[in-house]
Amino acid sequence: MNDIAIRTVGLGKRYQIGGSQKSYDRFGEQFRDLVAAPFRKTWRLVRGQAYGAADLDRMFWALRDVSFEIKRGEIIGIIGANGAGKSTLLKILSRITEPTEGSADIYGRVGSLLEVGTGFHPDLTGRENIFLNGAILGMKSQEIKIRFDDIVEFSELHQFIDTPVKHYSSGMYVRLAFSVAAHLEPEILLVDEVLSVGDAAFQKKCLGKMGEAVRGGRTTLFVSHNMNAVQRLCGRTLWINEGRIIREGPTSEVIESYLSNALHSANGDRKGNDRLEDVNSAVYYQNVRFLDSNGVETLTFHGSSHMTVESKIKLNQKPQSVQLGLDIITIDGLPVTNVNSRILGHYPIILNEDAIVRWQIEDLRLLPGRYTINLRMKDVDERGFIDYWENALSFQVLPSDIYQTGQMNNSSYGVTYLPIKLELE
Repeated sequence: MNDIAIRTVGLGKRYQIGGSQKSYDRFGEQFRDLVAAPFRKTWRLVRGQAYGAADLDRMFWALRDVSFEIKRGEIIGIIGANGAGKSTLLKILSRITEPTEGSADIYGRVGSLLEVGTGFHPDLTGRENIFLNGAILGMKSQEIKIRFDDIVEFSELHQFIDTPVKHYSSGMYVRLAFSVAAHLEPEILLVDEVLSVGDAAFQKKCLGKMGEAVRGGRTTLFVSHNMNAVQRLCGRTLWINEGRIIREGPTSEVIESYLSNALHSANGDRKGNDRLEDVNSAVYYQNVRFLDSNGVETLTFHGSSHMTVESKIKLNQKPQSVQLGLDIITIDGLPVTNVNSRILGHYPIILNEDAIVRWQIEDLRLLPGRYTINLRMKDVDERGFIDYWENALSFQVLPSDIYQTGQMNNSSYGVTYLPIKLELE
């Protein structure tokens, strides 16, 4: 028996941007436009309406030369920045859109949860949409009836099940859509980043259900920006960037490579596109760096290290009264701590010239891993951010003998450690 569930070869998807794509009624019309196209483009160039090849073609490749195989029962993570091509890939695999080139072979019944309300008819009730989705998946009416109560119970929408879904909130849509996709048991499940719409409790239920799917041997593709969820559920991960597969392999290795590439900065100098669009140019963070206990610049620390976060504040108009803030988060976005100048007793901070600010952390108390910082700046009335530098700089915490017992702590479970002692009687 073939153990391949999904196989793609040279898959590509091209979109025309900045204009509408025509539909042709007759072959003659298509042929005529094909012949005339180069002359129209040249005429636009002569008239100054186009400035180069890119403007002439106006084509964008959302995917290009994507090839991979997924075995039955595998759960595969797909990660990448917004606009990388992840959702386009899933839409092709779901047969929602056709590829421009290449092929995608699917061996099994596919269930998709791609975006809120995909596959739902807004004028039908929740009950009717459950049966509609089941029929689309190839389920018989009796099979859907057997699972119906479990679907409704999981979605927690008992009192709204006979309400047209056009009256549902986005969170209610997600609840019902995920419940249908998870309980109708397709052989292949495609899940895009939609769980972020639901509340925390329902997200936990969904991840638990996906865990059951993994243990039950269902083939799953999981697109998410939640690296903790990808790490927990997926044995193998694809990193897609600008429509191409950059790396494929064990999830932990691919995530580390992706996040290091996305967040690591060599020197912490501020770039123009790091600034808020509406940032007050009168005062802003100009750069940042990490210093060890000897004042030496570094990007690596041990769990019990002293750390200094030093940044320069650029002042273009004076004076300025501000409140400063610092966040430390894990590389996948889990908050570790946040602090501000007000709770540390410096309030308000009145700036009359460029300033250097240093956050002194006497005992880092972080477990091994990669972390990043955000730098915040508010006005004294706390009406909003004057400046917010997200992912300003990342640093690495290395394994160390944090309890001074001669044993290195290599744990990656959790983010921080406590000064715990063990007593036996």
